[in-house]
Amino acid sequence: MTPQFNAAFRAELRTLFEWRRDVRHFRRDALPEGTLERLLETASLAPSVGLSEPWRFVLVSDPARRAAIRAGFVRQNALATEKQAGERAALYARLKLEGMEAAPVQFALFADPDPAQGHGLGRRSMPETAAYSAVLAAHTLWLAARAEGLGLGWVSILDPAEVTGILDVPAGWHFIGYFCLGYPEASAASPELERAGWERRRTPISKLVYR
Repeated sequence: MTPQFNAAFRAELRTLFEWRRDVRHFRRDALPEGTLERLLETASLAPSVGLSEPWRFVLVSDPARRAAIRAGFVRQNALATEKQAGERAALYARLKLEGMEAAPVQFALFADPDPAQGHGLGRRSMPETAAYSAVLAAHTLWLAARAEGLGLGWVSILDPAEVTGILDVPAGWHFIGYFCLGYPEASAASPELERAGWERRRTPISKLVYR
C-alpha cells in the first residue's frame, strides 16, 4: 500500500532540511551499537544512476591513518589560506573546517566510476553521474543522522590522490569527501559559516530559476 505523507509529516521533513548542519565541533561520545550500520543502510536507499549503487564507504578507525589524513588537511588548508586576500585571509584562518580530532566515527566516501552493476545505463554520455550518485548517498546519510540527533561534517580540503594512497583503495575510485560523524557539541539554526561572517544565504530561489 502506498504510504500517505500528511501535512504534519511534510512540515517536520522541512524542519529536518532546515536543521541539517555541516558539523565541525563534536563530542567524543561513541555511537550506540548498530547506529552506524543503520545509517549506512539508509544511505544506500539514495538514487543512483542505472541502479549502479557506486558509493563505496571506507571506515577509518586506525589512528595512524586518521593522523595522516588530518596532516594532509593541515597542509592543504595552509595552501588555501594563502589564496585568500586581505581581511578574508584572517577570517579564513579563524574558521574551523574539520572535526577530526574529536569525531568518534570517520569515513571516506568514494565512487566507483565504472561499476559492473547497472550495466552502464545512464553513464555513456555523462560518466560523472556515478559521482553524483555517491553525493546523493552522502546527503541521505546526512539527513538520517540529523534525524537521530547526530551531526555529519564533510571535509573536502584534502588531496584526493593522497587520501586514496593512505587508505589503500583502488586507484580508479573517485574520492568524494572525508566525513566525520558523531554527536554535535551544540545545535544551531543557521550554518556555522554564516555565523562566522564568511557568507550568508541571500539569493531567493526565484532568482535562480530560469524560464
